[in-house]
Parts: sequence; C-alpha cells; structure tokens
Amino acid sequence: MTETQYLALLRSINVGGNNIIKMTDLKACFENMTFTDIVTYIQSGNVLFKSDEKDKIKLTNKIEKVLSEKFNYKSRIVVTAYKQLKKVVEEAPRGFGKAADNYRYDVILLKEPLIPNEAMKNVSIKEGVDSAYAGKYVLYFSRLISKAAQSHLTKIIKLTVYQNMTIRNWNTTTKLLALMEKRDE
Repeated sequence: MTETQYLALLRSINVGGNNIIKMTDLKACFENMTFTDIVTYIQSGNVLFKSDEKDKIKLTNKIEKVLSEKFNYKSRIVVTAYKQLKKVVEEAPRGFGKAADNYRYDVILLKEPLIPNEAMKNVSIKEGVDSAYAGKYVLYFSRLISKAAQSHLTKIIKLTVYQNMTIRNWNTTTKLLALMEKRDE
C-alpha cells in the first residue's frame, strides 16, 4: 500500500511553559506509532510523517490518543495531507503573504469535520486592521502590523470552536510545504 505524506500540527505545546514536549521525544512517539519518514520542524509541534492510513479522522484520533497518554495532556491536533497543504498555499487569496513589511499573515487550519464556511461564522475582524477569507480547507487571516494591537485574531482563541483550529504564520506554512515538497521528490 502506498504511504501518504502528512503533517500533524499539535496545539498548545511548548507555549508559556505549558505542555513541554521535546521534539526528540515527539519524534520517538511517532516512530512508536509505526509511522515512517518522521521529521519535526521548530518547537511549536509540526511533525511531518508518512502513513498508509488514508482516513484522516481515524489517523487524527489515533495520534491524539497516544500523545495524550504519553505526554499527559489533552492532545488536540490538526492533520493535513501534503496535497491538501499544497492547495492551501497555491489557492491563497491574491496578494496574500506578499506585503510582509505591512501585514502579518496567518493560516487557520481546521480539524475535520469543521469546514471553512462554518469556522468563518465565528471569526470577527476589526475594520481597517484585519482581513479574513475562507479557503477550501483553511481560513486566511491578515492584520495590519501598525495596528496589530487592535486585531481581533486573539479573540478566536477564546471561542469554543478554536478547539478545532490551529494557527500557523504564513512563513511557517510555506516552509512546511517546502519541506514536504522536498521529501516528495
């Protein structure tokens, strides 16, 4: 059976001194789950791996259960396949990520079965500061750097629906895709 390349995005680890997980321990945990070709990227919990499992919800549930037991915290993750992340970057709104001197860009990745149009109903924006767009798989969010303190992005964290989301900045998102592309050659 052909393996699929995935990216697991862990939520709420190594932030503010909470849920500290060393990347070497995280990689070993994924190896114990019999995944292959495992690589971690930065301390915020980005794990690239391959699996023959095609059902992402089943895969997500398995990883969350093992991580919760191994690291003694309530694991919540978002899993995306390489082809899906590629579309996220390719189908970004026109100009997204292009004015980094003036804007901060983030991708809000969603845990299935949450879909972008439903998630978007919960997102508020500050007029003149924020912009948000629903993509096919994610939400795209940008905020004016000079008025970042007024941004509504932090309000998302307080919402119940946030338990089914994780946020990565545009640079991290594109770097993760580049790593996946290199591994797919």
